[in-house]
Amino acid sequence: MAGFDIRELMNDIEEAPGKVWFWDLEKAVIDPGRCVQCGACVAACPSDSIGIAEDDLPKLVKMCTGCSLCWDFCPRGGMRHEATWRLTGNNGAAAAANGLGRVHESYTARVREEIPGVQDGGVVSALLIALLEAGEIDGALVARESAEESWKGEAFLARTPEEVREAAGSFYNQTLALGHLDLKGYELPPNPRIAVVGTPCEVEGIKAMQARPWKWGSSRVDAVVLTVALLCTKSFNYEKLMLEEIRDRRGVDLEEVGRVDVIRGKLIVQDREGETILEEPIKDFHGAALKGCDECADFLGHAADISVGSVGSADGYSSVLIRTEEGLAAFEHVKDRLELRPLDKPKSLYKLDALDKKVALKSLKRPFDPDAPLFIDYEDHLESYAGTDRAPVDHEAVRY
Repeated sequence: MAGFDIRELMNDIEEAPGKVWFWDLEKAVIDPGRCVQCGACVAACPSDSIGIAEDDLPKLVKMCTGCSLCWDFCPRGGMRHEATWRLTGNNGAAAAANGLGRVHESYTARVREEIPGVQDGGVVSALLIALLEAGEIDGALVARESAEESWKGEAFLARTPEEVREAAGSFYNQTLALGHLDLKGYELPPNPRIAVVGTPCEVEGIKAMQARPWKWGSSRVDAVVLTVALLCTKSFNYEKLMLEEIRDRRGVDLEEVGRVDVIRGKLIVQDREGETILEEPIKDFHGAALKGCDECADFLGHAADISVGSVGSADGYSSVLIRTEEGLAAFEHVKDRLELRPLDKPKSLYKLDALDKKVALKSLKRPFDPDAPLFIDYEDHLESYAGTDRAPVDHEAVRY
């Protein structure tokens, strides 16, 4: 997998050393199917040269300047994702070895007053609503259902409690959330304060960019004041999961679906009356997953301010890990709206985290090192992945 020496190909002029172009990212990550659709490359581009294609993958939309930032902040390219854990006070390798990482407070929780449409304990929706009502944030970047495609999540900036409620529920496709941090289309204060709810890889990208202030084009990475990571072992390609597997192969009418969830290793689909119409081991759907997810060892969202998910708590509740001072301050606004108790089953979190890391260490072709520098040189990456036919993923690995 050789580098893409664009200048030499164009005009026989040797390019300056150290430049990495979007075409290099495309060749090393996107074309081999390793992209996890976090949108970090879109957000990092200072010239707004990267957009989102119809296939939900990053695409060059105008001239690339060769600034290398799209490569630097890609969690499957130049960014050593496990090194971002230190940015929230984790102690590098100790966080990797000790499972949960840095946690100030942890709870099993659910809302006292039901919020329609929420999954698990409704903690994330309640938190965002409380922060909006208190004036602590001006908006929250979340996922909501697309108006055109049933059960496809799309990035959306909720600016009112009602918009948060309307977006309640879970979707299992990535939305390239960081590619939607251009806030010009919304009525917001000059210096808005935004919360982001996303997968661990999306949070890693935000924290890495905030730790190295730069001109991020139209993306308002600086506006993000709170990150909430959803516990995640894997995200899916929408067309492969919802259309090919669930609609076409299993005959489920997506218009009749009221809920999709993953609980205890099973994918569960319910109709609008709450009746289960599909329940099947999630491993049966591994062919629809994003293959780059197998390289991720961050099931628990170590870089986030708060991590939330169903693993480790009884049905109908959420596990909450508060990691930073910002997370503690935010959570104070919602505590009185929640039923709180110590984590029901912390061992479940440790167990799934260990399995997640086992798969990641098997799939990664570069060394896994939380104490290493944040950025990976392009040539070092090529050397690690040389001869892998651009697909460093064990397709038979089961990580659920």
